[in-house]
Amino acid sequence: MSDSFFNQQLGSIAQIKPAKTRSVSPENFTGGKGQAGKSLDGPAASCARELGQGWKISPFVVIPAKSTFTLADITGSGVVQQIWMTPTGNWRYSILRFYWDDAETPSVECPVGDFFANGWGEFAPVVSLPVCVNPGSAFNCYWPMPFRKRCRVTMENIADEDMKLYYQINYSEEAVPADAGYFHAQFRRVNPLPYKDVYTILDGVSGSGQFVGTYMAWGVNNKGWWGEGEIKFYLDGDQEFPTICGTGTEDYFCGSYNFENQKTKQYQEFTTPYAGLCQVLRPDGVYRSQTRFGLYRWHLTDPVRFAQDLKVTIQALGWRSGGRYLPLQDDLASVAYWYQDKPAKSFPALPSRDYLEVI
Repeated sequence: MSDSFFNQQLGSIAQIKPAKTRSVSPENFTGGKGQAGKSLDGPAASCARELGQGWKISPFVVIPAKSTFTLADITGSGVVQQIWMTPTGNWRYSILRFYWDDAETPSVECPVGDFFANGWGEFAPVVSLPVCVNPGSAFNCYWPMPFRKRCRVTMENIADEDMKLYYQINYSEEAVPADAGYFHAQFRRVNPLPYKDVYTILDGVSGSGQFVGTYMAWGVNNKGWWGEGEIKFYLDGDQEFPTICGTGTEDYFCGSYNFENQKTKQYQEFTTPYAGLCQVLRPDGVYRSQTRFGLYRWHLTDPVRFAQDLKVTIQALGWRSGGRYLPLQDDLASVAYWYQDKPAKSFPALPSRDYLEVI
């Protein structure tokens, strides 16, 4: 491992700087100094009735059906450094939103499972640098998220049932450099993709910044191989043709030759610091009729930088008779992750609950 890589990942850990570590959780909703573990009437009060204050009285929250709960509302400047949570219920029905400074529209709007690279509502382990998903359903992210005036995080429960949520948001109070961008994540879904259409991962970005990652929940609606399509990055005024064009879907997600294990002749899941095929849901011969995939690609050492605008698309492409490409009509959902110089003004409307549902 090179010195430059070590410095990039760990070099700042030895630096002493004037920052204050804080943490928001159900045991300290404000993150205030000396204010944690003081609850007297939390949801686990009966469990601690013989022990009293300070003994795990408020370890989680219950978010009622069809309501939104504010997980954190932090004022001042700082950086969100790590998030851990264990949402229950339907992960497509739990909508995570982040608002930076005093923005009225979110810069992150995404079903919680997809945000943590688990878009199909079933647990899949992820071992990567910015996102880790651990047994039994522990969602973790390490994307640094700077803010200058305010950080507000909400969870909307659009299900018909209440949900229980354990969570912790760890952050620092510190000055934010002028060149630090705001973190963004945007969810999209099309099911099915119209014939000969190209799937849009991200569009409408205005400003300067860098694209840092893609997660896709890819449901195949045809037999045969599905990953011949190319990803394309349209940068700074590109029109018909992009500046960056990949060579195939599995190539973009840092695999090759169909993600196939040559010994078993099966798809081979893998999870690495920068890319992975973290989930393969296989047909069971009865009602689970289609194969579904979860894939991620983090641009941590190779961010895609833009100065004015950005659009990202990917083709869904297979094979048909005669050695010809087949435009596919697959079930595609994605999360785009990027930083830009200012909070986004607006996102496309999130799909309706029925359209979000994994069925």
